[in-house]
Amino acid sequence: MTSPEMTVREVIDLLSGYDPDAPVRQAVNPYFPMAHRLARVVQSVDETGRTVVYLAETNDADAQLGHLPPEVAVALAWQGPVQAPPRRPRRIAGGQ
Repeated sequence: MTSPEMTVREVIDLLSGYDPDAPVRQAVNPYFPMAHRLARVVQSVDETGRTVVYLAETNDADAQLGHLPPEVAVALAWQGPVQAPPRRPRRIAGGQ
């Protein structure tokens, strides 16, 4: 049976392909995508007794870093690519 949740092993495997010195951020809320700074990793047990690992943001005032870059929201399929509207021809002075 495949779990709908990502495991620690899967996260490690996915992260192994990236720069190990790059900061890790959390993308949150697909309807208003924001980036958050991570501060801690905490292990606990859920209501079924299963071990769970939480990635937690800092409680500093600057934990929320602002809007998620549009290309990240598109890559996560949280929003579609947006194209600029077509340009209209410029009007000539004098109403012509």
